[in-house]
Amino acid sequence: MESTLVNWEALDSLVISFAKSEHLIEDSSALSPPSSPSSSSSYQYRLLIRQIRRSIEAGDVDSAIYLLREHVPVVLDDHRILFRLQKQKFIELLRRGTERDRDAAIQCLRLALAPCALDAYPEAYEEFKHVLLALIFDKDDQSSPVANEWSESRRFDLAGFLSSILRVQLQAYDPIFLLTLRYLISIHKVFCRDRGISSPITDLTERLLFEERDPPAIPRESLLEAPPFDEVDIQALVHAVELTRQGAVDSLRFAKGDLFQAFQNELCRTTLDFSVLDELVHEYCIYRGIAASATMSSSADPASTSSRDCISPISDGEASINNVGSEGVHEINIDHASIRECGSDMHCSSERTTNYEDCSTSTASHLQSCSRRLRRSRYDASWERRRKRWRGRVDPLELSSDISITDKSNQNATPSALDASGHKCKEEKVFRNLSSFHNSSIIVVRKCEIVLEMKELASKGMVAELVEEVNAMDPEFFTLNPMLLFQLKQVEFFELVNNGNIQLALKVACTHLGPLALSNQDLVKPLKETLLILLKPNEEALRKGIPLSALANNLQVAMGRRLGIEEPQLMKIMRATLHTHNEWFKLQMGKDRFEEFLKIDRLKEVNAHFKGDIMTEVHADISVRGFSQSTSSSSNKQSEDNNSPSQASSNESLYDENAIIKIMEFLALPRAEAIHLLIQHNGNAETAIQQMFS
Repeated sequence: MESTLVNWEALDSLVISFAKSEHLIEDSSALSPPSSPSSSSSYQYRLLIRQIRRSIEAGDVDSAIYLLREHVPVVLDDHRILFRLQKQKFIELLRRGTERDRDAAIQCLRLALAPCALDAYPEAYEEFKHVLLALIFDKDDQSSPVANEWSESRRFDLAGFLSSILRVQLQAYDPIFLLTLRYLISIHKVFCRDRGISSPITDLTERLLFEERDPPAIPRESLLEAPPFDEVDIQALVHAVELTRQGAVDSLRFAKGDLFQAFQNELCRTTLDFSVLDELVHEYCIYRGIAASATMSSSADPASTSSRDCISPISDGEASINNVGSEGVHEINIDHASIRECGSDMHCSSERTTNYEDCSTSTASHLQSCSRRLRRSRYDASWERRRKRWRGRVDPLELSSDISITDKSNQNATPSALDASGHKCKEEKVFRNLSSFHNSSIIVVRKCEIVLEMKELASKGMVAELVEEVNAMDPEFFTLNPMLLFQLKQVEFFELVNNGNIQLALKVACTHLGPLALSNQDLVKPLKETLLILLKPNEEALRKGIPLSALANNLQVAMGRRLGIEEPQLMKIMRATLHTHNEWFKLQMGKDRFEEFLKIDRLKEVNAHFKGDIMTEVHADISVRGFSQSTSSSSNKQSEDNNSPSQASSNESLYDENAIIKIMEFLALPRAEAIHLLIQHNGNAETAIQQMFS
């Protein structure tokens, strides 16, 4: 089975929406609509939640309570939450260990904790009496009855719990892209674990998605007697986010029966490492031309470049080009000699090379002295306007004044001489590193710019110009990628036929398509189908051939690899996780109820003609391709064991979903086995269950 195809334009849309909603990019385009008030407030609320979370995790409960009182006072009206906060404040005051803080802890007991314990919840008063033992047992005594109360893990539990509450209260959900990423990675992990398959993206997913989950939010007491929920919804939630049945019921209660809100709540409980996420998104944005790569010139001074202007490697060694400006190189020159020296062997790639000076110096001269030029004046200014400047993430502690809080005792504090000198040393070190990496940065940035220029030509259907430029740069490129050349010339042929230039179209077919088909038998059938367009030119020409966007994507990755530019790791993650998503739901013999909500269906929407095309996805990563083959063979084996699952899949619609759920629940069977059992008993769930117990 082939590797799963991905609609990269759909992913672009999700990534851009995410980057805008998190203010990671600055869009200077006059055509770009301003952010809506709701979008802006959601961003501010997410920052507020992060600041409250950080305060509690640092033991600063007072700051968290202040922020809650200022911005979300309704949360403190729930005495269950207030009791937990005051109890943690009591522990934190004792933890400081001074006389003054101990007195403050006693005051907290009398004025806040004790009154709140009386009406928080039935067990609260017992918990209050228990926490009093912290007054006489030391925090370092691991054998004490209150060792758990002293544990710093309580901070993280409380911070996570509050985040779950606030997210719903403020409707400050994460962007869809983050929800989709969490969901796909979770399914990928479950699939690989259950099938005993080694994942090629384990290193990435382990660093990106933490195993721990925030504690679930608790429904108000008025919701505890909610009417029974549809068992189909309960089971959908159970299997989508790996909950117990009772956990799914509680989640639905908190969401007042809204399945998709409960699903969002549960996904958001899984936390991401935002530093890793931002690196992946930044790398993808540069590669896809979403964010501007650089303003580089041959006379650039490395010492005057900011720390954002250098190559920032992602942990497993692949390079990411960080933002260095809003404009690209105005004139890029490269000849095939530099390609052969620096591209195909990948000696000059920043993630591979070990001797930057020797390599970059020779290559820089090639880039400066070449025979072919790509002039930006050839293209629309609209392409440049579409590219944004990477801004980076604002730290939650650097909030705007409308929701920030500062400790007055620290307002007049000045950095120590040691801090100042340390900062200066850090800057000097950055500049020294920039100097050594500067030449390599120029080369990699220019390579990326060249590839994006070529991609733009392909996406506009400017085939003749594209082929001419590529041949001038690297005469061997199309020899190594004949499928790409065939498809490019196919596009040119269709365009000529559509414009009525039949003679020129035949010339393209004779000069290019025919010889390519002679050297590759797989192209003979597509050539015949191409020529059939001559019979119905007006009706068929525009509907045939690979879509320009997909062709441009394939060209970008093929050229990038030729130049030693690795495709972004986010692309590898999406390809692998979408593949396992397909395989997982084949095994489940059902449709994912949440794929439309998470835009997964759009990520899989690839042109039907492209799916059946002779060329599989050119940019399929080798390790992922091998992984796809292993998962496919594993699924095929499962199919054989289950006696024609295709038949089961076709029969599935004949059975009521409640019958499938009933068997799954009573017999604790996976969905696929429950469906097969129904097939054996003509869809009668009661008979199937009786038979199993007889």
